[in-house]
Amino acid sequence: MGGIILEDSRHASYQLIDGDFSAEEAKTILLALIEHKIQFHRKDRFSQQERLGDISEQSDRRIEQLLQTKADLTELIASADSKDERLSINCVIDI
Repeated sequence: MGGIILEDSRHASYQLIDGDFSAEEAKTILLALIEHKIQFHRKDRFSQQERLGDISEQSDRRIEQLLQTKADLTELIASADSKDERLSINCVIDI
């Protein structure tokens, strides 16, 4: 977890999550990441409004997308939990 997969002068990939998790573990990991991103965009939107008197439509769109992803993942994880299934999660960050 966390290693560089590929790197050159313009690109790097990092393995952020790679493993099998219980439904509860998956819920904790994934929803914390999504909630952090939602809070980031809410703070950005507030900052834009305070500094420029403008509401960031990009942040609003991203917040809506993230809220939908959160709802979808919550449903998927609940389904896996009801069947006592483990979830395989692979998350790569490409820069």
